Amino acid sequence: MLPFETIQEAKLFLGRNLTYGEILWFEYSARKFDYFLYCHNTIFLFVFYSLLPLPYMALELARSTKIDRFKIQPKVSNTLNEMVKCYKKVMFTFVFAVVPLQIFSYPLVKMIGIRTSLPLPTAAEMAAQLAVYFLAEDYANYWLHRMLHTKWGFDHVHYLHHEYTAPMGLAAPYAHWCEIIVLGLASFVGPAIAPGHMITFWLWMILRQMEAIDTHSGYDFPWNPLKLVPFYGGADFHDYHHFVGRSCQSNFASIFTYCDYIYGTDKGYRYQKEITKKIRNKDKEQ
Repeated sequence: MLPFETIQEAKLFLGRNLTYGEILWFEYSARKFDYFLYCHNTIFLFVFYSLLPLPYMALELARSTKIDRFKIQPKVSNTLNEMVKCYKKVMFTFVFAVVPLQIFSYPLVKMIGIRTSLPLPTAAEMAAQLAVYFLAEDYANYWLHRMLHTKWGFDHVHYLHHEYTAPMGLAAPYAHWCEIIVLGLASFVGPAIAPGHMITFWLWMILRQMEAIDTHSGYDFPWNPLKLVPFYGGADFHDYHHFVGRSCQSNFASIFTYCDYIYGTDKGYRYQKEITKKIRNKDKEQ
């Protein structure tokens, strides 16, 4: 809740006129508790998870030959019934794991210093903080994911996420409730390092959800703008991890490729890419 009764008080506090965005933020948040604003995250996660996979679902059901050439595992298909079943299971986990995690993590958010006050962050400030969030989450997720691939971790927790050897967008958060909580904590590492505004935190959660769905989409489109991001792994990189399955000791990182390269856990993937490239070159020569 903002400590101002009027926009005039906010102007006096800042020593300047409010920007248009700050006026909108004041009008929306001035009389709302911080806890209520934080809980918006739950709504955003639900809405974006429900909507973003829809284009991939349409492509999967249409199975056009023009689009299939971009499908990483074209021999695998998912029916509408299977997709709906996956969505229902994710929603069950969402209600009983994600929602409580979001609600009860609020003291952590307050402790690390996520603010709702004015002024709003600049675009440059938000971009810098988001870069930290992505890098920190990726590093933390890498090691937590490797831990889940130990025998006990896989047998008791991570096996559920690997039910899909050919992932699809809807299956991005398809996992054991314990995995959702453990990996979800990695999302707070970046904000703890570089705490920012609640709007930045909202945007971080939305972008991370979008990236996870893209990574699990099962399609590798050459025009994907995320390919412009340095070291971005994408669907092709993560799809290999699912394809190999239980025995996979490669491609653990959630977003980028640098951790797997540094720690030598991308050798299987690189070897497969080299073999595939040689086969394609031979086919061209014939």
